[in-house]
Amino acid sequence: MITWDWFTSWIPALQSTDRPLIRHTDSNNPPITSSNVMATLPQSPVAPAFPGIQWDPMQKLRLTSPEKHILRSAEANPIDYTLCDSEQSMTYVKALLKVLAEASGASGPSSKVSRQKEDLNEGDALGMLYTDPMGVVTHYAITKLYDVVQCLREKKGVSLGTTFYNEDGNLIDEWRPLLRVLHLGGGGDAFAQRGAAYCLAFILMAGCASQRYSTDRSRKINHASVEEPLAALISWITSQLQSSASSSLSLVTPTLTALMSCPEARILFANSGGIGYLSRHLRNGSKGKRPSGGSASVQQLYELCFCLWTLTYECNSSPAIRATFARDNAVHSLVDLVSSAPREKVIRVALSALRTLASCTPDVSSHSSSNKKEITSSTFLSEMIGCGLIKYIDQMKERQWTDPDIVDDLTVLHKLLHENFKEMSTWDVYLAEVQSGSLEWGILHTEKFFKENAKRFEGSNGDFSVVKILIALTASNDEEVQSIACYDIGEFVRHYPNGRAIARNLGAKDIVLKLVDHSNEELSRHALTAVSKMMVQNWAAVH
Repeated sequence: MITWDWFTSWIPALQSTDRPLIRHTDSNNPPITSSNVMATLPQSPVAPAFPGIQWDPMQKLRLTSPEKHILRSAEANPIDYTLCDSEQSMTYVKALLKVLAEASGASGPSSKVSRQKEDLNEGDALGMLYTDPMGVVTHYAITKLYDVVQCLREKKGVSLGTTFYNEDGNLIDEWRPLLRVLHLGGGGDAFAQRGAAYCLAFILMAGCASQRYSTDRSRKINHASVEEPLAALISWITSQLQSSASSSLSLVTPTLTALMSCPEARILFANSGGIGYLSRHLRNGSKGKRPSGGSASVQQLYELCFCLWTLTYECNSSPAIRATFARDNAVHSLVDLVSSAPREKVIRVALSALRTLASCTPDVSSHSSSNKKEITSSTFLSEMIGCGLIKYIDQMKERQWTDPDIVDDLTVLHKLLHENFKEMSTWDVYLAEVQSGSLEWGILHTEKFFKENAKRFEGSNGDFSVVKILIALTASNDEEVQSIACYDIGEFVRHYPNGRAIARNLGAKDIVLKLVDHSNEELSRHALTAVSKMMVQNWAAVH
């Protein structure tokens, strides 16, 4: 049995490591808190210029004498000394946030520093300080704020709560430049955006009700003061996830993994379409299909899968989130990851997410009052079976794994999947496969199957929904799936009374006809055969 104390004694940072996180099996919450999710902000490319910053000549920053004094003092002393008490700590962060506000401005990213990708030596960095001082100062302020956040997360007495929240419990007004940096126009400033998002995440989480036991409790915080800023941060993250570029992922994954320790953030993210964005990136990454910006790295796949795993812990209490997992094909994405086996640590988190979905038990209070069919663990298990997970689990159980938790996950999933499979009819398995979009040649795609099940294609509502899905799958990115969809449509036409007319009315003939000239010979052959079946009244006589 994995205990919480054992787990927290060695839980690693979510950095480039092959050692995966361990699941806490005795809790309805993922075993992470804001104190054990760590990330490292890469050094600014102009960091060697920081010691050369002189505050007096920088009139644009409009710094007062006390603000200049505390900035100089912070440079001359250890960070612990500067953050020795709440008053001085707040004064220092307000000075940094003012520097950030004045330096970043509203005119977009800096002219040169924001475009700098490679680290500069001291001479070139100092030259950048001369040609683009506000860009260098922006990076300086972000770097120092990151240092403050890291220090306060571990410091006793002075905390994020006493530093970034006023005595009345409200978030200080000076936080806003951090959000403005995220929305820099043009090409943005990757270093500043990544650092600002990460800092803002921990500042806002300190004000969330769920974090009251992991943050300083000496100051009563008005949790309502972080609701709007947290929603704005989540909105920016989801806007970045809408992009297919790997560079956009690198901006948000450190912040997102940190936010997943906070239930308020998890729910906001899920309600903002986050599950769908994560599922899409995982599906593209596992298949190596990323139209722009390169492929997601193994580390990015791990972090994205980690975030999806944490969200599965909301399934017990939220019917809406269960429905979102089902709607957004999250299971399909996770099974694709398991089948592509990018790295053991990715497989390990994907299996944990699948296990949580397969085992979810809706709370009594979470049952939906609507007339829609409720999404339960059985729903997810059927989808897993449709995606062919049983085959992969059976194969993986034969391997030797060094991680005992992978073995445990495989054992549980093997048991649940086979128990559910025994209760499913052949039609149930076919329906699950079609709905998953993962068609594979086998006994479900034979003349015998269609003879026995042709009437079932009508559907409970008589809307031929399965046929509609098959027609949609002829546009799949997988040519084998397209071939099988064509075959199934043709067999439906053969064996269902008046199937030819129904297929034509649903637009199947025109869609499949376009595939007849496809460069893939097998797909072209199945498309031609399907069209022929739709046009010939007595196919058996011809065949």
